[in-house]
Amino acid sequence: MATSQQIHLVSRPTGMPTHNNFKQVEITLPELQDGEVLIKNTWMSVDPYMRPRMIDRESYIEPFKLNDVMDAGAIGEVIESRNNQFPVGSKVTHLSGWRTAHISDGSDLTLLPDVPLPDQLFLSTMGMTGLTAWAGLTKVITLKETDTVFVSAASGAVGSVVCQIAKLKGCKVIASVGSDEKARMVKDLGVDAVINYKTVENLTQALQQAAPQGIDVYFENVGGDHLEAALNVMNDYGRIPVCGMISGYNNDTAQPGPNNLFFINSKKLTVQGFIVIDYFDQFPEFIEQMGAWLSEGKVKSEETVYEGIENAVNAFLGLFEGKNKGKMLVKL
Repeated sequence: MATSQQIHLVSRPTGMPTHNNFKQVEITLPELQDGEVLIKNTWMSVDPYMRPRMIDRESYIEPFKLNDVMDAGAIGEVIESRNNQFPVGSKVTHLSGWRTAHISDGSDLTLLPDVPLPDQLFLSTMGMTGLTAWAGLTKVITLKETDTVFVSAASGAVGSVVCQIAKLKGCKVIASVGSDEKARMVKDLGVDAVINYKTVENLTQALQQAAPQGIDVYFENVGGDHLEAALNVMNDYGRIPVCGMISGYNNDTAQPGPNNLFFINSKKLTVQGFIVIDYFDQFPEFIEQMGAWLSEGKVKSEETVYEGIENAVNAFLGLFEGKNKGKMLVKL
């Protein structure tokens, strides 16, 4: 009988999650039924959006259940099959991460394309991470070559791809990061200016110095002080695609918003929140474009890898401790 190591959420975090909120459990999987396959997971993704799912509240996606395995983007290989569409050896993507093995009827599986790219790219640059960056810049807003673009969390999974796409579109790009090491990384990606927000005395002044003509686009990943600084420096008719606001994900209570939201009106700004699942129908166009950029060496895929299911929680917590450069992945 096959077994699966799983990570369960056993209590809802207050503030920053800890290891006490999770438990590693081994379960025995049932025998395969007709139409089913057994998948050995090889890679899984951890992402900031998982933190709000640990709160029992209504949202665009249901919260994780207590004392049950969580889910996440994953890549695996079919090791046993009773489904002709997915023979043994097939590599697939699915959303049943946080576990080493998974039984599926095939309805949640997508075959990996037969292309000379590392499998894990389909959890990062060629997956939802890349789609988020691409959709935010090309579908939520439309970039112009004359735009100056400010990117928060620029060394992260989405931010690092945003920086590169904006440069490919001819824009001036200003990146905000949290360490000198990450500053060097995004400089290597071709950005025009980098702000280490942890060492500057005033983020607004630092942004004004980097963009003396103002900014036209703010790709929002952080919220808080970053949004306030962006609003201060934004040009008239600026655009803000809102991907996330990670600075508030672990707050116990609601925090006051920026004190300069009136600039949304006086500067005639467009602020548009978006969720990547609304752009899944754009995936073929995205894959064609991103695949070309990768093959031509125009986009680099940065990643931080933790080894083993036993380190999956460490990888997740590391997202909120600034331990990742690029996409945070777990190799199972």
